[in-house]
Amino acid sequence: MADLVAQGTDPQQRWRRTLSRGRPTILGRSGQGWTTPWDDRISRQHAQIVWDGERLDVQQLPKARNAIFYKGRPLTQFQVAPGEHFVIGGTTFTLADERVNISVDAPQPVQQQTFTSQYLQKIQFRHAEAHIDVLSRMPEVISGASSDQELYVRLVNLMLTGVPRASAAALIAVKDGGAAQSSDASHPTIKVLHWDRRRISTDDFQPSEKLIMQAVERQESVLHVWDAAEVNASPLYTASQGVDWAYCTPIGGQACDGWAIYVAGRFTADSASMPVYSDPSDLRDDLKFTELAAGTVSALRDVQVLTRQRAGLSQFFSPVVLDALSGEDPELVLAPRETEVSVLFCDLRGFSRRVERSADNLMNLLHRVSNALGVTTHEIREQGGVLGDFHGDAAMGFWGWPIPQPDGPLRACLAALAIRAQFAEAARQAGHPLSDFRVGIGIATGRAVAGKIGTADQVKVTVFGPVVNLAARMEGMTKSLQAPILIDEKTAAAARQLAPNAVRLRRVAVVKPYGLEKPLQVTELLPPAQDYPELTDQNIADYEQALDDVIAGRWWQAFDRLHRVPAEDRVKDFLTVFIAQHNRTPPDDWQGVIPLTSK
Repeated sequence: MADLVAQGTDPQQRWRRTLSRGRPTILGRSGQGWTTPWDDRISRQHAQIVWDGERLDVQQLPKARNAIFYKGRPLTQFQVAPGEHFVIGGTTFTLADERVNISVDAPQPVQQQTFTSQYLQKIQFRHAEAHIDVLSRMPEVISGASSDQELYVRLVNLMLTGVPRASAAALIAVKDGGAAQSSDASHPTIKVLHWDRRRISTDDFQPSEKLIMQAVERQESVLHVWDAAEVNASPLYTASQGVDWAYCTPIGGQACDGWAIYVAGRFTADSASMPVYSDPSDLRDDLKFTELAAGTVSALRDVQVLTRQRAGLSQFFSPVVLDALSGEDPELVLAPRETEVSVLFCDLRGFSRRVERSADNLMNLLHRVSNALGVTTHEIREQGGVLGDFHGDAAMGFWGWPIPQPDGPLRACLAALAIRAQFAEAARQAGHPLSDFRVGIGIATGRAVAGKIGTADQVKVTVFGPVVNLAARMEGMTKSLQAPILIDEKTAAAARQLAPNAVRLRRVAVVKPYGLEKPLQVTELLPPAQDYPELTDQNIADYEQALDDVIAGRWWQAFDRLHRVPAEDRVKDFLTVFIAQHNRTPPDDWQGVIPLTSK
């Protein structure tokens, strides 16, 4: 596996990236591809590179302003062999065919020290000026990574910049129970996420497995110091690696579980500008710097994971629920369990006819339907509910999971009334995109299984149980009973108890739904009197008295009372028509239950 190493005029201007065989990649100063933002003599998109497994094909792009130099000559297309380089502006690009292999045969260190994070945090920098600039840029450099791979590259670069005596640095991940380098299948897998070293070499980079495992298992920084003159087991190890010390610092946090930073270097200086280290204690500043970098990465990754989780959950949960769940394990939070829920179904009326009329402009219809369903989903989330599912032109929400909501029935009712109010307001505005939409809403309360439910191939957050079917039935009955919102008896009882002044309720009828044997008392949910003056509290009382007369078999009295309800009220038509169809006389087997002939 080959890497391309970019090095600018400043030691900090550097990256190493792994080449994928046959995959074209763009080199440039900005935009997509591999960027060198430090070099203004490189165009935004300067060259295209392709690795064929043996050589790197480089082709200058038409809009590139400056030449590409290969072996001292300006060329627009050429091939680079491993170990060779080309130059654009002030940046050198080297094709490195180097390997990184975890060493299981590293010699026993002549000195080993461990450093707890608490100790490293307490000690003072002895030479802060060497690290202050890098430390000031650390949060921006790390948080600005657009992907995990970019984070790996930036972190390793940060180590080489912040630790001047480092010969190499790597970001390591240790996972349990995977395929190992040894024959023991239970042995942890050590994966190098990214690595780099200052000088191109033909020797493999071999981080010490022993050092890595000690640091990760102890969750402390561990320093190994070797002396080639005193190590008989593998005297070539330190010479070939160009190191005589290495340390490994674990990165904490759930998002970086098993991660560690590995840094290796030499005590002797390669140039006069490098600091001189006389003994291992001189590495304390570098260890403290690495500990700070590890803490920054850990915090950043945890925040990023929580942000992604919150963004994903926000499609289903309201902010109130998300706040209550913050810090919890998503798998545990989303696990299905039996609980008391209130389920709301909302259906857009006339959808099929609109599809027929809009056959030549379905995208516009889809946009309008999405906006209409958006009203429903917004109000469900606004009342602390969970978005459960969509069925074409219908949406489902529920309350009572993932956290208990004793006021779930009331929240469902308030969401339903808000949805009704939004569509009523749209209907009063000519030309409004939602003016010709009508809705039917059904709500039911009861026991159900809620959570992440599905198969091995597909899962979704939803709710399962008879109460879901009942809510769907309630929504379906809004058509025949001519009521925008219908709720079951359990929801009605809870709403009356929780907030008797926030909602108004009207018992509509006792019915036997089509295909079911058990009778249901169906109640209409109505807005407060000030929001819906068309139907007064006295009108509701007259209707409910008429209903009691119907149930008791006093149909003539019921028929007379129903005429006291305003003609604009469509719900009274259901009882009026039913009575008229039977010539205002109850059947001999009348039990007060009206059978419905369709769903």
